[in-house]
Amino acid sequence: MDLINNLTLGFGVAFTQVNLMYAFIGCLLGTLIGVLPGIGPLATIAMLLPATYALPPVSALIMLAGIYYGAQYGGSTTAVLVNLPGESSSVVTVIDGYQMARNGRAGPALAAAGLGSFFAGCVGTLVLAAFAVPLTEVAFKFGPAEYFSLMILGLVGAVVLASGSLLKAVGMILLGLLLGLIGTDVNSGVARYSFDIPELTDGIGFIVIAMGVFGYGEIISNLGKHESEREVFTADVKGLMPTLQDFKRMTPAVLRGTALGSILGILPGGGAVMAAFAAYTIEKKTKLQEGEVPFGKGNIRGVAAPEAANNAASQTSFIPLLTLGIPPNAVMALMVGAMTIHNIQPGPQVMTSNPELFWGLIASMWIGNAMLIVLNLPLIGIWIKLLSVPYRWLFPAIVLFCAIGVYSTNNNTFDIWMVAIFGFIGYVFIKLGMEPAPLLLGFILGPMMEENLRRALLLSRGDWSVFLTRGLSLSLLLVAVALLAVVMLPSMKKKREEAFVED
Repeated sequence: MDLINNLTLGFGVAFTQVNLMYAFIGCLLGTLIGVLPGIGPLATIAMLLPATYALPPVSALIMLAGIYYGAQYGGSTTAVLVNLPGESSSVVTVIDGYQMARNGRAGPALAAAGLGSFFAGCVGTLVLAAFAVPLTEVAFKFGPAEYFSLMILGLVGAVVLASGSLLKAVGMILLGLLLGLIGTDVNSGVARYSFDIPELTDGIGFIVIAMGVFGYGEIISNLGKHESEREVFTADVKGLMPTLQDFKRMTPAVLRGTALGSILGILPGGGAVMAAFAAYTIEKKTKLQEGEVPFGKGNIRGVAAPEAANNAASQTSFIPLLTLGIPPNAVMALMVGAMTIHNIQPGPQVMTSNPELFWGLIASMWIGNAMLIVLNLPLIGIWIKLLSVPYRWLFPAIVLFCAIGVYSTNNNTFDIWMVAIFGFIGYVFIKLGMEPAPLLLGFILGPMMEENLRRALLLSRGDWSVFLTRGLSLSLLLVAVALLAVVMLPSMKKKREEAFVED
């Protein structure tokens, strides 16, 4: 009964004219920055933070939250249409989403992403409302050793979901981990592998690598082919909405992705990214139905599940922020900044001392998700129009948007040169038949793995057995070993190679 009373209070706050307007502004901005590669929610919220001084606290947080989960929606658009993940959590969507676009099924891919996101967003918000306090206790059980083991499991999952040779997938992950080491050492403050280049002391940005390897690499590859052989948008677009068969296949995938994302979103450190990769791995392990397209070839489940997972995770990542005052990721850290600007101390007392803010923000997420589906579904037709633009006009526009996006994050021309270098590396990967998604996951998880590994060893005074003596950590490592062993089995290896065989 308390929950109903609280939600009634929340909807009363969220349904005011001012808050509805700021929810819409947040959702619209979020969609736009998700679609524009490189200009992520982190940069946008950082830029808009000073502007929230003049707003009421509830309106400010509603708008910033709308930008965050709106960007998860928009990030899938470029992933499907131009093979560019607008957001780090959309990296997996590229694998099957782009293949669907190449097969003339960009409309169903975008609709599956939008509908999956909407359902997962609504469920994630419900989880946030109903289980905020008990679910936070689960996150408390995760120490540095558990996080390290969880990330090992994530990397093993990346090996499983990578197309082609297992050896190449492992190589890409190791390269990603090595790239993640570039920058300043967290413990000693010493610059590592920066080659005396001042710009490298802060490390290489995710956006630089993602745009170079995915965006520019694909462009160079396509420009190297005759016009008739180019992969981009050669097929006629067939229908804007998923078929009944598509709905039957994607519904269980959306449910699985939503459940997984709701759980992983609570855990600090890239919840939405981890959720998307984990959801895709689970779908790959689920048996293909008769007549279903293999994964990596345009399977609609490979779009619906990760998109549902990253949206559910983006909603539940508010749980540790609102109930403990602990930001689970960089965007939530900025939300803490927005709260402190308005003299609100994030933590358990927010629920009791400022219930209008707490429940108003939660209620606004349902309204925001409804706004996003209304905004995004009609736009599918407009995005599809991009497919009719001649490639000679399209590729300079993609290059320009990428350059603007990269420059806007640090206001540094060095990053544009770095994107060009990674574009060439991406082209080499395409020629060698190497899947770049594991490299990106290795790059994202590498610094977090290192930090948690060193923290765990510091706490255990250098005793490596800490990873095996803690039950949860041991369980995660055993699952990772079992997953690797299953993939290495000759029969499984053969099935995997058949699934990824090129036409």
